[in-house]
Amino acid sequence: MASSFSHFIFVSLLFLIIYLFQLSFQQTLCHNEERLALLQLKESFVIEKHASDNPFAYPKFNLWKSQGIDCCSWEGVWCDQYTGYVISLDLSSSCLFGSINSSSSLFRLSHLQYLNLAFNDFNYSEIPAALGNLSRLTYLNLSASIFSGHIPLEISKLSELSVFDLSYNFDYSNPRLLELKSTDFKSLMQNLTKLEYLHLSYVKINSSIPDAMANLSSLISLHLGNCGLFGKFLTAIFHLPKLEYLSVVCNWDLSGSLPEFPFHNQLRILQISRTSFSGELPISIGRLGSLEVLNASCCNLSGLIPPSIGNLTKLLTLVLHNNSFRGEKASFFSNLTQLARVSLSFNQFTFSDISCFAGLSHLQRLNLCSNHISGSFPSWLTNLTELTYLNLGGNMFQGSLPSSISRLKNLETFNIEFNTLSGVLMFDTILELRYLKYLSLSSNKFSVLIETRNITNTTFPKLTELSLGSCNLREFPGFLHDQDELEVLDLSSNDIYGQIPNWIWKLSKTLLYLDLSHNSLTNFEKSPIFLPASSILFLDLSFNMLEASLPIPPLNIIFYLASKNRFNGQIPRQICNLTSLQVFDLSYNNLSGTIPQCVGNTSKSLIILNLQENNFHGPMLETWAAGNKMKAIQLGQNNLQGKLPRSLTNCRMLEFLDIGNNQIRDTFPSWLGTLPKLKILILRSNGLYGAIAIRSQESDFLFPNLRIIDLSHNGFVGPLPTNYFKRWNGMTDLDEKNITYLHAYDNTVVNGYILPIQYPYSMTIINKGHKLDYMKILEVFSAIDLSCNKFEGEIPEAVGNLKGLQLLNFSNNTLVGAIPSSLGYLTNLEALDLSQNKLTGRIPAQLTQLNFLAVFNVSNNRLTGSIPQGRQFNTFENSSFEGNAGLCGVPLSKKCDDPESKILPPPSSDSGLSADFGWKAVLLGYGCGFLVGMVIGGIVFTRRHEWFMKIFQVGQDTRRNWVERLNERGMYFC
Repeated sequence: MASSFSHFIFVSLLFLIIYLFQLSFQQTLCHNEERLALLQLKESFVIEKHASDNPFAYPKFNLWKSQGIDCCSWEGVWCDQYTGYVISLDLSSSCLFGSINSSSSLFRLSHLQYLNLAFNDFNYSEIPAALGNLSRLTYLNLSASIFSGHIPLEISKLSELSVFDLSYNFDYSNPRLLELKSTDFKSLMQNLTKLEYLHLSYVKINSSIPDAMANLSSLISLHLGNCGLFGKFLTAIFHLPKLEYLSVVCNWDLSGSLPEFPFHNQLRILQISRTSFSGELPISIGRLGSLEVLNASCCNLSGLIPPSIGNLTKLLTLVLHNNSFRGEKASFFSNLTQLARVSLSFNQFTFSDISCFAGLSHLQRLNLCSNHISGSFPSWLTNLTELTYLNLGGNMFQGSLPSSISRLKNLETFNIEFNTLSGVLMFDTILELRYLKYLSLSSNKFSVLIETRNITNTTFPKLTELSLGSCNLREFPGFLHDQDELEVLDLSSNDIYGQIPNWIWKLSKTLLYLDLSHNSLTNFEKSPIFLPASSILFLDLSFNMLEASLPIPPLNIIFYLASKNRFNGQIPRQICNLTSLQVFDLSYNNLSGTIPQCVGNTSKSLIILNLQENNFHGPMLETWAAGNKMKAIQLGQNNLQGKLPRSLTNCRMLEFLDIGNNQIRDTFPSWLGTLPKLKILILRSNGLYGAIAIRSQESDFLFPNLRIIDLSHNGFVGPLPTNYFKRWNGMTDLDEKNITYLHAYDNTVVNGYILPIQYPYSMTIINKGHKLDYMKILEVFSAIDLSCNKFEGEIPEAVGNLKGLQLLNFSNNTLVGAIPSSLGYLTNLEALDLSQNKLTGRIPAQLTQLNFLAVFNVSNNRLTGSIPQGRQFNTFENSSFEGNAGLCGVPLSKKCDDPESKILPPPSSDSGLSADFGWKAVLLGYGCGFLVGMVIGGIVFTRRHEWFMKIFQVGQDTRRNWVERLNERGMYFC
């Protein structure tokens, strides 16, 4: 009986469980109207494999048919177990292609709490405002899905949101497809108070940080990278109690500093790179015990790295490159035993011992390039066998490279260029690194010996980039025959002599960059008309002895540099088909004929044209197309005739124009004053004539940014151009801290990558028939040379307004009157030549205030009175004053009776001049033109020691030279 009763109870319970299960199943069966809405949503999209970048993407819609009629069981769909309403829809990485708008059936799913449409392609459609009606949403993710346009304000109604992600909506042509108005950004922060995850990276916001963001007390993750944020970052955000992830990278105008961090801060990832954060790392950063990633690269941070950083024992990534950090000791790094990535490049560290990294066995990437680190090459590095990236370039490492480097079997990138390593490097040691992709050994003191007899071709690493510049190579390395994946090859500055082999052009179908400059190459193996290298974009053949007709590079070439060779013949007409060409430099060759007119009127991409010092004749390029991008045109030292083409006014970006030493016959091109960016104008040694006058319609322009003008050796007449002197604003100021060089800068997109292009401007100065070439021009350099013309009248007082001038030459004219005392205001003047005129009166005593004046010449005039004494005037010799019968006093032998001549000007406390300053500066000679380099060297040395170092490379700063070279090439290893 008891057994029967027990059986009854068991059966009853079983039926109850079955009933409840069936009841639950019936309740979770989705509502018909929502099933129809989902099916309509499915039909509104096309399934395209390319629509999702995620390699694990798959079309979830395609599975629905096989999963029955209950939409609650469909892939990516979840329903409330009690009501049966759809509350979650995850269609991320579903290969969806199409658009979505406010009439979409999606918005009939009114109970949605979770919506994820990330990693699809919504074809640049706008985010529908109807999203604001899904008031129950707590999770919204539309990231990486090609949405565009304005983000609707209606989203601010979603007050329950805890996760909001619109990040990474971009393509290669537009890095920020979505835009959020600053007022809407403020409203979002005020209304979405429950946010835990806010990800808006790559959304164009262009706003300061709203104060309300500091009140988001539940915030765990904040990603605002590349949003165009500006102003000062709110310190209070660092102190949000639950914040673990903070990234504001790539907001260049966002400033701020790292605060004092409290104990028990929750931060795990802190990324402020590529912002304007400044100051020092606080000692309290050592309190961030949970920190795993610290990225503060490319900021304005400085000072010492606090030893307390050694407390961050969970740190995996430390990236501080491109700042101004300094320090001699690095021992505290030894505590960071979990580090996998370290980048301290482009700072001012002076470590002499980096053995602190020896115990970091997990280290995979170590980048210390471009500092001042010294000592022998650390052989213990070869024990860090997990390394895949090692960059020590641009330092002062000495000694030899150990053969044990071959132990780094996982190494993919190895850069030690621009150090002082010596000895003989057996290249077969490097070739044992089978995974190596990027190798740079350039510019050391060792010789690379390439013998590959002991290694078979099958074991060679397949390199992507190879830089062997200045490695004392005498021939093209044979192992290159098998390097069919190369993209970058640098063999510059070696001793390679003879022909360029034909196989070099067929080396790799992917070769983009080839530098053979600064060798002793004489010819091409087969003297091709067309170079058989279809992929090359950057080709540098300059500074060789190539004696041949100019070969035509591939049609897609961007850089074509062939200067300082012996190329002869004419420029082939096919050069006009190079529609991507941006830099074209054939200077200093033996080319002749006429310049193809198509160069100026067909190419919209050309930025630099340098054909100086050849034998071209005929007219200049007569037609320059509107909308061109020209920044530098250098045609000097040829035999060009005719007039200056008025179409040059179409070159609105032009900064440098050199047509000196030709046979141009024309009046002064005042119409060039309309070019807003023109900085250098060289028209010397032509047949220019007439007065330099201003047309009334041009009076508002007048070369507003001009810094250097050379009109010497022409036939100009009339008075000096006073009205120009009054308006040349580019010469009125001098920024002594700016010791950069003038160069053309632009960006080009190659294979989806944005590559910077930098081309330093160069010019030639001629003095008494002697030529001096300047491969670079300092940004601060400012000069006027109007010598050897027929100018007459007086020197206008307005010249004294050009306070940035360093060189002024009015010699060999017929100027009269007194030397204006206003020249004493030119406090930066380093050379002044007024010789061979008819000037009268005294030499103004105010000129003794010119503390940097090293060259002064007033010879062969009609000056009278005593020569001022003191300061720089004590350094000038007789030749500066001879030919003036009325002058007297030192250094002339003629004595003065004038008591004023014995009165010295008061000393200046800021002269900064040494007693033996004069060197031999005044022996440079006098005539038409300046020998600028020697003058600049002498003067700048007295003004700032680092300027002297910069110009003459005394005590060379390896880091700076190395960076400049990389920048010139558009290549960055760091």
